[in-house]
Amino acid sequence: MSERSKETPSTRSGGETVTTKLLWIAERARRDSKAQFSSLFHLLNEELLRECFQQLSASSAAGVDEVTKTGYAEHLETNLQDLVGRLHKMAYQPQPVRRVYLPKPGTDKLRPIGVPALEDKLVQAGLVKILAAIYEQDFIEDSYGFRPGRSCHDALRALGQTIDFGAINYIVEADLKSFFDSVDRSWLGRFLEHRVADKKVLRIITRFLKAGVMEDGAVHVSATGTVQGGVISPLLSNLYLHYALDLWFERIFRKSCIGTARLTRFADDFVACFQKKEDAERFQTALIERLAKFGLEIEPTKTKMLEFGGQALAKAKASERKPETFDFLGFTHYCSTTRDGKRFRVKRKTSAKKFRVKLAAFKEWLKRNRTKPTRWIWEQVAAKLRGHYAYFGVTDNSRSIRQFAKEVCQLLRKWLNRRGKRRCLNWEKFNLMSKRFALPQPRVMVSLFLPLA
Repeated sequence: MSERSKETPSTRSGGETVTTKLLWIAERARRDSKAQFSSLFHLLNEELLRECFQQLSASSAAGVDEVTKTGYAEHLETNLQDLVGRLHKMAYQPQPVRRVYLPKPGTDKLRPIGVPALEDKLVQAGLVKILAAIYEQDFIEDSYGFRPGRSCHDALRALGQTIDFGAINYIVEADLKSFFDSVDRSWLGRFLEHRVADKKVLRIITRFLKAGVMEDGAVHVSATGTVQGGVISPLLSNLYLHYALDLWFERIFRKSCIGTARLTRFADDFVACFQKKEDAERFQTALIERLAKFGLEIEPTKTKMLEFGGQALAKAKASERKPETFDFLGFTHYCSTTRDGKRFRVKRKTSAKKFRVKLAAFKEWLKRNRTKPTRWIWEQVAAKLRGHYAYFGVTDNSRSIRQFAKEVCQLLRKWLNRRGKRRCLNWEKFNLMSKRFALPQPRVMVSLFLPLA
């Protein structure tokens, strides 16, 4: 059935929860890849928005309305009733996001972010649940960013499997230039209309896109880009690249390749693997032309083609040089072999840039919090190290995480030593403290080997 869906869960028998209705939508979207959904907006009801409110972080920053989760919760049911009433009368108007600048660790630069108002966060979160029920059935397997049940580690596993067993000899490492600010909204609207025929849903999304940014009391509205800092922005961005990049690669470009070809994408960061050099070179050229059609550009400084794989390693050894490497998702990928040296295997280590950034961020945190109670500092450092190991503690990366732990301890001793007048916290005393306030030991926590079928 390719005609527009005449009936969505809103018209089905009563008593169904929103979750049940979303499952029904997902099933229909999965069965019929051309089905359009014309009755979705009613799902933005009190039940769904209450669930979104419960999932909102208590520490979430307030937007221009200065409303916090705690404040909104004081009259939650009344507030949700009022919000739903405004939504369904189409009287709801998103507010501009509040522009905030955060320091970039290790640099003098500031990173701009947008903080939406609380009700805007709730409505966007509700829209994400509705749209995800449809588009999760459409997104390709090799798209990993900001999707339920998928992570950076999953993307790394898939990429490693492709390189190790896919006869890969060339890599095209690519990064999009200012992607989130460059999204063409007219194209985004057309992409949404492939599946969404509910005019109210489309209208609310358009209002979010046009809400603008408030900075120094003035509202600035851009003609391009996704919702700055918005909960819905990752999904809209995935949707945009699904049509602009993923489907083109899978259905058109890959079928024209002589050898193996595979693209792995996480948000706007992606890597393409090729068996044949001519395919890789052709991809570089075709990619620029394809993205330009949708208002996107490649970042030249972060895009390159390189020899990578078993052949590249053999050539490098023969000429007594190191094979090239590439970075993806915070890791430097390099050519190596299995322990017995009989087979090629891609390995990873924390990229030098990411290592510096993480260490600089830790140093800045220590400077800001060095006057806090000793126990609190040690507990927070332990939590930060656990978080670091949870992401960077992957197969083959033991050395990098051990070095990170070592440098963290050096910084911790340095700043704790500065608190006292005598400054006599030598390593002997520091080690005694570390026994009292135990820090987690660096260890590999994530295997990047795919489980055997």
